[in-house]
Amino acid sequence: MNRPYSERIHQWGRLWCALALIIFTFFPAAASIYYRAWPDGILLLRGLAGVVPIYWTVGIIEALTFSPMLGSGGSYLGFVTGNLSNLKVPCALNAMEIAGVKPGTEKGELISTVAIAVSSFVTTAVIFLGVLLLAQLQPILESELLAPAFANILPSLFGALGVVFITRNWKIAVAPILFMLVLFILVPSLATSVSVLVPVGALIAIAAARLLYRKGYLDI
Repeated sequence: MNRPYSERIHQWGRLWCALALIIFTFFPAAASIYYRAWPDGILLLRGLAGVVPIYWTVGIIEALTFSPMLGSGGSYLGFVTGNLSNLKVPCALNAMEIAGVKPGTEKGELISTVAIAVSSFVTTAVIFLGVLLLAQLQPILESELLAPAFANILPSLFGALGVVFITRNWKIAVAPILFMLVLFILVPSLATSVSVLVPVGALIAIAAARLLYRKGYLDI
């Protein structure tokens, strides 16, 4: 218990990530063993060839992009529980904003970890209640009146966060916003590729910030 927090968080994080991988693969393996029904190797490889490169690429990009913002504890917890772009990252950033701490600091990492943990508990509770009350809630969730609201949950979530961060450094935000606007106008189907485009926008913002700083248009 006398070891530094950062050392212990990496030890436990690696352990839980390894356990999560085992649990994720346990059910299909157990089902195949119980029913003695194994997938055809060639068909399995063909299916994996179409999705694995995409998920691996997105996973690497998200790890490089989100880890500096979430910190060690928040990253381990977020990647194990999932849904980073839609839920965990906005929760962590909003919590740090309310607490008045910056990402990448010790206080920021603690706030981020707590926020992601709380959001995981809340998500689990909501899903549990949703499963229990699915029959009663289904007519409400599928109503035409609420359809536009459910279709705009993600834009409204990131829009609210975007106002805070764009107004803080609007010069840096101009380049990624213009790039995304032109991209979505030319290729509207890419609007659904949030997991890939969020890191791309972050890289564009970093490049724009470096260029503005070197030209003397940005003070840090």
